[in-house]
Amino acid sequence: MEKTGDPAAPLLPPRYPPPPTEPCYGVPAVASALQEPYFPEPPAYVLLPFYPRRHRRHRRGGCCDCCGSLFSSSTLLSSAFLLVILCSAAFFLWPSDPQLTVARLRFDDLRVTPPPFATIDVVLSVDLRVRNPDFFALDYRSIVVSIGYRGRPLGSVTADGGHIRARGVSYVHAKLDLDGIRVLNDAIYLIEDLSRGSLPLDTVTEVQGRMRLFFFDVPVRGNISCALNVNPENQEVIRQDCYSE
Repeated sequence: MEKTGDPAAPLLPPRYPPPPTEPCYGVPAVASALQEPYFPEPPAYVLLPFYPRRHRRHRRGGCCDCCGSLFSSSTLLSSAFLLVILCSAAFFLWPSDPQLTVARLRFDDLRVTPPPFATIDVVLSVDLRVRNPDFFALDYRSIVVSIGYRGRPLGSVTADGGHIRARGVSYVHAKLDLDGIRVLNDAIYLIEDLSRGSLPLDTVTEVQGRMRLFFFDVPVRGNISCALNVNPENQEVIRQDCYSE
């Protein structure tokens, strides 16, 4: 006995969803300049496909990039360190002016003749302490000591030069001898000072020299000023105020 029934349905391949289409964007096109305004046409669009941006793979040069960065950093640090060393060397080695200090100042003779002659005789002895703060020896050519009365110079004397070793100290003696210096322009002030028993004088001491810096001679100069009040009766210094310039 034969079995009857529906024939077996053939096997069909499975259906897959269609692949997604790439999006497109419409950009309105510019209307023609000859288009009549009374019969407007629908705007035209231009379809532009969208291409997604793909990320580029990094090259296998990360190690080289790190080495280059380290080399640049080390070069920059070396240059900065070298610049600091050069600035420090210039600061410490560049010559500076000698430092002067009045160790002793004494009037061996001081005579004042009142008007109508109005003259001053001065014999002044100065002992200076000269210090060389540099790392090179100092050769000073001369020492000039000048004296004045109320801002008017009376005279000066020049002493011989000498040599001071690096970062050394030297004591120098200078003597000023002035005889019969007339001060007629300040005769009235001279009478007042004699009546008070205090004669205002000022001294300026200057040292000029040169310093050998490798192959160059660098000029240096140091000076010190003193404001004095002297008793003309006993040549005693009542007040002394010295300062470097």
